[in-house]
Amino acid sequence: MTTTFGTAPTTITRDPKVPFQRFHGLRSSHSLLLNKRVHIFYAPPAKQRIIRAVSTPVKPDTPAEPKRSKVEIFKEQSNFIRYPLNEELLTEASNINEAATQLIKFHGSYQQTNRDERGTKSYSFMLRTKNPCGKVSNKLYLAMDDLADQFGIGTLRLTTRQTFQLHGILKKNLKTVISTIIKNMGSTLGACGDLNRNVLGPAAPLARKDYLFAQQTAENIAALLTPQSGFYYDMWVDGERIMSAEPPEVVKARNDNSHGTNFPDSPEPIYGTQFLPRKFKVAVTVPTDNSVDILTNDVGVVVVSDDNGEPQGFNIYVGGGMGRTHRLETTFPRLAEPLGYVPKDDILYAVKAIVVTQRENGRRDDRKNGRMKYLLSSWGIEKFRTVVEQYYGKKLEPCRELPEWEFKSYLGWHEQGDGGLFCGLHVANGRIKGAMKKTLREIIEKYNLNVRITPNQNLILCDIHQAWRGPISTALAQGGLLEPRDVDPLNITAMACPALPLCPLAITEAERGIPDILKRVRAVFEKVGLKYNESIVIRVTGCPNGCTRPYMAELGLVGDGANSYQIWLGGMPNQSSLARVFMNRVKVQELEKVFEPLFYYWKQKRQSEESFGSFTTRMGFDKLQELVDKWEGPVMSAT
Repeated sequence: MTTTFGTAPTTITRDPKVPFQRFHGLRSSHSLLLNKRVHIFYAPPAKQRIIRAVSTPVKPDTPAEPKRSKVEIFKEQSNFIRYPLNEELLTEASNINEAATQLIKFHGSYQQTNRDERGTKSYSFMLRTKNPCGKVSNKLYLAMDDLADQFGIGTLRLTTRQTFQLHGILKKNLKTVISTIIKNMGSTLGACGDLNRNVLGPAAPLARKDYLFAQQTAENIAALLTPQSGFYYDMWVDGERIMSAEPPEVVKARNDNSHGTNFPDSPEPIYGTQFLPRKFKVAVTVPTDNSVDILTNDVGVVVVSDDNGEPQGFNIYVGGGMGRTHRLETTFPRLAEPLGYVPKDDILYAVKAIVVTQRENGRRDDRKNGRMKYLLSSWGIEKFRTVVEQYYGKKLEPCRELPEWEFKSYLGWHEQGDGGLFCGLHVANGRIKGAMKKTLREIIEKYNLNVRITPNQNLILCDIHQAWRGPISTALAQGGLLEPRDVDPLNITAMACPALPLCPLAITEAERGIPDILKRVRAVFEKVGLKYNESIVIRVTGCPNGCTRPYMAELGLVGDGANSYQIWLGGMPNQSSLARVFMNRVKVQELEKVFEPLFYYWKQKRQSEESFGSFTTRMGFDKLQELVDKWEGPVMSAT
């Protein structure tokens, strides 16, 4: 490197044997970086005189500390996610301070205000549970149902990551609510924050080897990446750990430090004091079943079985993620790409190696670019694979070929394969309330049913005896829970996030707006001659963070202003390709001006069985924009 001061050139050479500093985590809340490597620069003696500008101060030759975001400082000073949250929870105020607001996310909560109200802010908290594969015991469901009424807003919200959300919890009630969840074998630990979130898995309770193996693997990955330092139990149940024994293979994989993955002296052997740069999402599934939107995750794991149906290993995909920021081109949605194949006994070690690669190399200076997808985008898959293999200790094998993906909703009645039945119920936007809530409670309590939450915000009743089908069907109908054949096909695959009034990130409506949007889409379908059983995947979010994965939809509506949406087109019905931005700032009252020409020409010009997403991609956005701009209404045939 050559640097010129004034008119005199000076050459500064870096010793090639001295590596650049990289992040290694912290031992404790006030310690220095572990294994800190110092930049050492030296310059050979120069015979020529160095001239410095008078206004330039001479700085000591010490390396600059790496820039870190404010949240990284909060984590460092928190004594493993305790301080100052522990003190803030004891104050009389209805809210908590900035640092505690960041830390409580690791405990599964976000601080919110009701944005419909004017004047003095009324604070409350949203709680999110952790339910690998969406599994919910009978005991936990009934407890959540009670808590929603006693301490929340009277509703349960099913999320796109197979968890519950409770809204409207007051600060003074947080400990009561969280401790009740824990004592009923539930958890909110790690449902939010800079660590592994809820691990998705196929929700169907099928008694098939591949499904059972996928679900067990998802639960093991969730256990492997659960925080170990006890901050959660210290805060909410006074240090009492109420949990079942972990599988020995999980404990072995977590403690293994053969390839330098762990902080050996830390109560958080995988995470250290700093945890991960940003959220981290994992999904596990079986071939063809893309109910989990596998390619939208940081890590996607797919069971590979032999010809006899025996699981042999896993394909691993990395680098997916949905979140982005409007008008910031350095942020973008991204699909996961193939990393490699590992034998079934190695999956925990491989996932751990991926997590550590992100921990050590993900950006901690800019949270907008902290997700692992940006590391993949910067490095490329080959470099990323090489680093993962160093932490894994082996070469990854090439991914095995898999069949095409399919979206599976599992709605309606199905055989489990073990003599029992399961029933998938459509829950519009995941909101369980009113008569539906009362009916579900009665059925689940009466028949002692376990349930599962799907990644499409729906609910599955499990382990139903054949003799119970009739009375349960009758009760469901009386409670307004429709058979799939009675639900508009547009609604079956549609999703919306909660957005306003409680989400602080929402720019416009989503959950409250989508019922009307779907009715208007149906009206346009009828106007242009599309049949009732024809459908497209529609997803709506109130902001660009993409909680309902709108960038995978055939028609994605992303809030980009008050009562306006950015329109995304080009996703596929099986969620296998990424949509692209078609139009910006389309006012909600003017959506038909875009929908009508798009749906009309899809009907008129589509190829045989061509989906709406495939049609928009084949036509090209320039042509579609021309059709929208020139639209004067459908051409009516002469009668």
